[in-house]
Amino acid sequence: MAELAMDDLMFRPGLMKGQRILITGGGTGLGKVMAEGCLMLGAEVYICGRRGGVVDAAAKDLTDAHGGKCVGLACDIRVPEAIAEMVDTVWADGGAITGLVNNAAGNFISRTEDLSPRGFDAIANIVFRGSFFVTQECGKRWLAEGKHASVVSILTTWVWHGGPFTVPSAMSKAGLNVMTQSLAVEWGNRGIRFNAIAPGPFPTEGAWARLNPGAGTESEAKDPTVPLDRNGEMRELANLAVYLLDPGSAYVNGQTIAIDGGSHLRGGGGFNRLAAWGDAEWEAARDSIRSTNEKDRAQRTV
Repeated sequence: MAELAMDDLMFRPGLMKGQRILITGGGTGLGKVMAEGCLMLGAEVYICGRRGGVVDAAAKDLTDAHGGKCVGLACDIRVPEAIAEMVDTVWADGGAITGLVNNAAGNFISRTEDLSPRGFDAIANIVFRGSFFVTQECGKRWLAEGKHASVVSILTTWVWHGGPFTVPSAMSKAGLNVMTQSLAVEWGNRGIRFNAIAPGPFPTEGAWARLNPGAGTESEAKDPTVPLDRNGEMRELANLAVYLLDPGSAYVNGQTIAIDGGSHLRGGGGFNRLAAWGDAEWEAARDSIRSTNEKDRAQRTV
């Protein structure tokens, strides 16, 4: 189901005409909303994810709602060979992309002492390794062809103050923050910009099921930990992503921008409250997360 209307966007219609955008993890949640914003403004959009049926359905949903071109691609970004094949497909379908959004992620709450190597790798292989290899695969082509492009990576405010009970994600996102800063310098003089967005709470079904088990997204409209006393609205994230992807922001490079209502400025934005949980609460959370993961696995095609 589409999330946005044209009145939700700050920009003139057709702003992104001629642009080609690839969004990882674009079939649901924040990725789908950013894809929708780009599509509505005239960009050709490619969304990828492990669940082929989900990205295909999302692409159809968005084109039915807004027209234009949105293509769903099944790709497991944990596999470098799969990334290369996916990027080849995108390039063959119209040439170089002009923008990449590293949005694909995995996350769940856990006491660090309870983490298994498999659980750690489930996050790090997507967020840290996968995002790097997608960026490198596109970057090699841009550099060889002399193309300009913008890369936007979706981080969290944990890159500044740590992420208790989400340590694999915090470590991986911090790595992407350093990648953003490093490549902004290394590739900036060849026309490739790097920036990042650090969202606060934007409740989505998939993320909330693993980070706030048992709570529905509708019940989370207000958040007393945020100075603005509310969670983010999807249109707000879409507008920021469009700004950073568009050549109109051509002098913005190497920045990570928080969009969290100011919560990280007062030490919020994390899961410190979970320090009060005991074994029973953690067991209930694990059961809920396990159930969500099993449903997701049933939808994967790669």
